[in-house]
This record gives sequence, C-alpha cells and structure tokens, in this order.
Amino acid sequence: MKYIALPDQKIRRLSFYLAMEEFIARHMEDHDYFFLWQVEPSVIFGRHQIAENEINLPYCRENNIQVYRRKSGGGCVYADRDNLMLSYVTRDDQVNVAFNNLMNMELLVLNKLGITAASTSRNDVMIGDKKVSGAACYCVNGRSIVHSTLLYDTNMQHMLQSITPSKEKMRAQGIESVRQRITLLKDYTQLSLEELKDFVRETLCTGEYRLTQEEVAEIERIEQSYLDADFLKLIV
Repeated sequence: MKYIALPDQKIRRLSFYLAMEEFIARHMEDHDYFFLWQVEPSVIFGRHQIAENEINLPYCRENNIQVYRRKSGGGCVYADRDNLMLSYVTRDDQVNVAFNNLMNMELLVLNKLGITAASTSRNDVMIGDKKVSGAACYCVNGRSIVHSTLLYDTNMQHMLQSITPSKEKMRAQGIESVRQRITLLKDYTQLSLEELKDFVRETLCTGEYRLTQEEVAEIERIEQSYLDADFLKLIV
C-alpha cells in the first residue's frame, strides 16, 4: 500500500481531503492507497443526516467550527488538529472487506504500540469499553473509500457542544454522555502526535506517491462539489 503525500504543508479544509479521496479512487488504480490528515476545528456529518438534527449549528458558528457533509453514511464527527483522520482507498469494492481491512490495520498499529484493542460490528475500534476510532465507507468508480478517525486528543468542550445526538439514541446505547463512551489515545502511549503519525505510516505503507500541483488543482476542482449549498442540504 502506497502513502499519498501532498507537495506542500498548506493547511486545507476538510472538504479538500474528501475530494482527495475521490480523486485517488477515480484516477489512481494501480495500488491501494492511504494518507493521514488533520484539520482546523470541523464537524463532518453523513450523507443521510439532517444537519440541524445532529449539529449544534449556533455553537459551531460562534466558535468558528466549520461544517461539512461527506458522501459516505454514518454519524457525526468532530475533528481538530489534535486528532488524526485516516483515509484508505482500495481496489476491493466489497464494503465489508474494505472496512475490515482498515480496522485490522488500526488494530495492528495499536497492538504494536502495546495497546489492547478490538473492533466491533459497527466498525468502531475500542480500548476496553470506550471508542477510540470510528469509520465510514462508500464506493466510487468500483473502488472503496474508507475514512476513519483516530482520537489521539481533542478539544473536549468543542466535541461535546458541537454534536447533538438525540436523547433517544443516547438512551438506546445505554450511555449518559459522549464523554463516557470515548477515550484518548494519548493516555495509552508516550508517542507525541507527530511521532504517532510517523509510526502509523511506517507500519502500514511501503513507498510514497507525491501529488503534483496539477493533481492538487484537480482535487480543488472536485472539492467544489462538497462546498455546494445543495449538497450540504442533501438527503438521499
């Protein structure tokens, strides 16, 4: 599996990385590919969700937290530069297989760090009874795109206030708060976030492909579809 690198260190919007996944799926078919990314405070919600039902939009506006919709399903996620986002693009178009591949890769990384973890049927990675990673998947051009969080650290106040799952959903899961069901990877390793990024890449990838400026320009063109007002409101 090859690692996809950008030609610069520019800070980009979350929508750029969603477009980058799609570009890889549509134009790079020789290998499976993987990359890590971080964003400024953002909320990303699933294709089938109604933003107003899942996100505290006034809080996000007041705290400069950007809101984006992805093309995969699943729930709402808060992200910032203290946690990692993982993207995996595979030639396998069987969603369950793609999910399992990424979950197993994450478990391999954690195991090599000496952390006991397990995956669930809901495509989460758990340390004990607390969630440290979740994933979503969809298919493009006969290829599967799986994106996942790896919760190294986060602004807990923003996470708790920006996402508003229903009381019914919380009761159904037998929990009282988001805080009770998540854990932070920094509590289980002495690696810094930058060291963790290097460790993940070295564990999972062999070789690198560095995108050209022309390819970045094409990704930016695709990105516009994620910023379209109609897409942000889309319910399918």
